[in-house]
Amino acid sequence: MAALRYRAFVIGAGMLAALIFAVPAAGGEGRALSDLKNHLRIDRGGVSVSGVSSGAYMAQQFHVVYSSRIMGAGLIAGGPYHCAGGFYFLSLFDPTGLYAALNVCSATNPLGLFAGPPDVRQSIDFTREQADAGRIDDPVNMRTARIWLLTGAKDKTIPAPVVESLAEYYRAFISPERIHLLTLPGASHAMVTDDFGNPCDARGTPYINDCDFAAAEALLQYIYGPGPLAPKVSEADRGSIIAFDQTRFFDSGDKSVSLHRLGHLYLPARCIRGERCRLHVAFHGCRQSQDEIGEAFYTHAGYNEVAEANAIVVLYPQAKAWSESLVFQYAENPRGCWDWWGYSGKDYSVRSGKQIRAVAEMINALVGENFLASSAASR
Repeated sequence: MAALRYRAFVIGAGMLAALIFAVPAAGGEGRALSDLKNHLRIDRGGVSVSGVSSGAYMAQQFHVVYSSRIMGAGLIAGGPYHCAGGFYFLSLFDPTGLYAALNVCSATNPLGLFAGPPDVRQSIDFTREQADAGRIDDPVNMRTARIWLLTGAKDKTIPAPVVESLAEYYRAFISPERIHLLTLPGASHAMVTDDFGNPCDARGTPYINDCDFAAAEALLQYIYGPGPLAPKVSEADRGSIIAFDQTRFFDSGDKSVSLHRLGHLYLPARCIRGERCRLHVAFHGCRQSQDEIGEAFYTHAGYNEVAEANAIVVLYPQAKAWSESLVFQYAENPRGCWDWWGYSGKDYSVRSGKQIRAVAEMINALVGENFLASSAASR
């Protein structure tokens, strides 16, 4: 019997390897994630998220919406849940949420002025209201999560008080000892690595900076700790990155969804062989989609080297720029950001949000149908 099980394991691993490396994507459109589900063995208790800038806001939203299923989050240069939906005096003249997004939750207005930090109480109250309405999971589920936060001391786009307000938000639901906030001296607004990108204090494409600090490794260690992860490999196998078809998860006729036709997935060798693996979802920031910086984020942000050594599948969903208006561009998405202020619709930050729903279905396609279904029970 043991021999039969071993033979089935080897055959299954061989089928997955053939699927990934031998079968070309039809028309260059990307493979179907559902084709991998029966071959990968994803640990349902090991799903986590992270992101930088708009990706941090998106990862944080996703964690709050599905707190009964997401075990932890690593957030670089992001703010509290539904931050742009907060009410401030000048919001009277702007019902779209843009005032708060550009001035309170960031300093991305044309003048670079900052009117923050955000009112965290509004985010906490909104969380509880949405949970009571059944639009997100009960925030009691957050209590076992591990949260890793980073702010750059020279980040003028998402100033430190915004990230500090995110820590305050989480402290309303999670014990402080499960929250780690790091301020990195000399770091500007970017994904932080130890060996790739612009100088640490630079601000510009590809928005990946070499600060002699591996943020991806640090956040994955914190989320999946407290035991140590295996040391990262020196170089990940770029052949283990596959493109997949994202259009299966949203209405491609709806431009406001602002999602790319392709996403990417990193598959460590052990996962390809059929070993049990964890899943991490990494959200890029504004102007970091493949249309803007090519493969830089999903090959050089620092996740894959850690994932390879620790059997972590990394899902890289991709947003894309969308703008049709010459006057009201900020109400759309000209910079390819994830939606954290409402350009895709008013329900952007709850379970029915277009991007939230699309990413949830991507995870379901890898882990199992209805994995991210609503759950009132704690993990």
